[in-house]
Amino acid sequence: MSGCMSSFGGMGTIVLCEGLQQLKNEHPPLLEQLEGLLKLVTHIENGVDVTENFRELTVKTQEFIADLGPHSDREEGVLFEMMGTYIGRTSGPIAVMEYEHDRAKTLIGNYLATTGAENVNFTIDEINTLAKQIKEAYYTLTDHFAKEENVLFPMAQRMLSEEEKAELHRRIQEI
Repeated sequence: MSGCMSSFGGMGTIVLCEGLQQLKNEHPPLLEQLEGLLKLVTHIENGVDVTENFRELTVKTQEFIADLGPHSDREEGVLFEMMGTYIGRTSGPIAVMEYEHDRAKTLIGNYLATTGAENVNFTIDEINTLAKQIKEAYYTLTDHFAKEENVLFPMAQRMLSEEEKAELHRRIQEI
């Protein structure tokens, strides 16, 4: 493995191994959910049925985080760990990916912790402030998924041995 780290990504179309392809295939349904969340946030920002859209945003955000969790666990617990043995986890691409996971989970977690309180009536300003957290999570994750698909997954495809690729696939099936 010679050359600089930039030689791992952005070098044309690459066929991903089963494990990496599975992780990539998990993105479209998550992105579809994110688009639905952004649509609700936009309605709230535009003053359209704010209370109803806010309730729906909360329900849809709970569903989204439940679906995001296993995907995130597969990446952090398996892929990032495996790649980290080559490029480390404290700085560089893996550190950025983990930071973005943490940022999105924090935004969504704060939203859900606040909205989950019983019998809380929020003002329009409070609703807009809360909705902005979901909007920021949307932008964080859509950008994050693009980085994974265009840089990280191709890098992993080139970096991992055939045995490691088989192990990646096996281990992500367990989550």
